[in-house]
Amino acid sequence: MIKPKTGSERAKYAASRHAAKMVKNGMKVGLGTGSTAAWLVRCLAERVKNEQLSFVGVPTSEETAQLASELGLNLSTLDEVGHLDLTIDGTDEVNNAFELIKGGGGALLREKIVAKASAEMIVIADPSKNVEALGQFPLPVEVIPFGRGATLAAIESLLEQSGYKDVQVVLRKRDEQVFVTDEGNNIFDLHLKMITNASDLTCELNLIPGVVENGLFVDMCRQTIIGHESGIVMIRRMAGGKVVTEQTDEITNLFSDIGEL
Repeated sequence: MIKPKTGSERAKYAASRHAAKMVKNGMKVGLGTGSTAAWLVRCLAERVKNEQLSFVGVPTSEETAQLASELGLNLSTLDEVGHLDLTIDGTDEVNNAFELIKGGGGALLREKIVAKASAEMIVIADPSKNVEALGQFPLPVEVIPFGRGATLAAIESLLEQSGYKDVQVVLRKRDEQVFVTDEGNNIFDLHLKMITNASDLTCELNLIPGVVENGLFVDMCRQTIIGHESGIVMIRRMAGGKVVTEQTDEITNLFSDIGEL
């Protein structure tokens, strides 16, 4: 497996390696999308190779499916496996209430469908993704191409009525072309600066005709694993209605062969 070379990569690897240990034989597991989830896929492939771990993975994007397939993981679809035991995914932001912004990689629709079909969702991230308030990262909203201008106007009107001032709603592009999701849709990125009520906003956005889904994940995650470049991992989880915080430094020695940054 390739080794993490930067501080950010080490943090993502530390979180991913710890989360990979939670996958047990026979599990059906949702595999997230993005740079952190890619480290998870590599860590799981390492366990399959070294420990003969046997599980079924359901990728949340074509990108993840390609990497997981190249590494020899056993993959299936959500329709084939039905309910999942666990989904492990990255995030663009997560606050202390376990609310998330996801969709920076463009896979928010599949990510949300897979997470909702899971008994548990675990989020893995580096410390930069852990925030006091959501909104510094632009909120992705997936829309169908038809009537995109009318959908944009409705989104802007909703934001104004909801008290969001001086916001920007930007049509996502990649390589100077309008970005197209795996489902053939487009994405508006909402630059809100701070989201005041994630639960209300996610419901209101999804009532707009033309909106397929948005990147607010509310009441879906109950555990976060935050890795640090030193190898220390901080775990926060809901247990018995209370937030429990744990720390482990069991993998700090994994970086000794890489040297100092």
